[in-house]
Parts: sequence; C-alpha cells; structure tokens
Amino acid sequence: MSIYKLKINFEEADKATIELPIAAGEDVLDICLDNGIELQHNCGGVCGCSTCHIYINKGMDNLQEISDKEEDFIDRAVRPKISSRLACQCVVLDGDIEVTIPDQSEFLGH
Repeated sequence: MSIYKLKINFEEADKATIELPIAAGEDVLDICLDNGIELQHNCGGVCGCSTCHIYINKGMDNLQEISDKEEDFIDRAVRPKISSRLACQCVVLDGDIEVTIPDQSEFLGH
C-alpha cells in the first residue's frame, strides 16, 4: 500500500498547518477525524450534506473524481470555490495532497 502526504491548512489563524500520512484508498475526512481534527460531518461521511466542505490547494489530480452528487452538495456549501470538495469524498488515489479546512466555528457554535 502506498503512503502519501496530506498537508492540512486551516482558515483559523490560531491553528498551525500539519502534515499527516494518508494511504491510497483513504479519504480526507477519516484521516482528520482519526487525528483529532474537528471537521463537521453531519451526514456521517456518506455524501449526504456539505458540512465537511474543504478546499483542495494542491493534488486535485491525485483524488477520486468528483461525482454529480458531490457537486450538488458543494453548491450548498458555505463559500464554495472552484477548488471545493467534500472531505468524505476526497479518496486519495496516487500522490500527495494539500487542503485548507474552512473556519469551522460557524458549525460548532463558538
């Protein structure tokens, strides 16, 4: 099994960039949750909402292709961009990726 690098940036100024290993076939949401990174996932990570919305900075070609269903949910996300994906659908195929997690405070009720 191939192991790649997942670099995670945060919109919140008080959170430092981190790098984690991610294996081919794993998704960004699971890696975040397994490492104590708060990333909303109201539907449980089954592409049924838009709360695990992230931005892909580098490595979009290293991810599983976006589905029509995922595109529909991204349209409902907060501040979507051309680089938006849902973390639960970002399955690594081959290579390193770099993402930015949007500010989660509006979901967490801080």
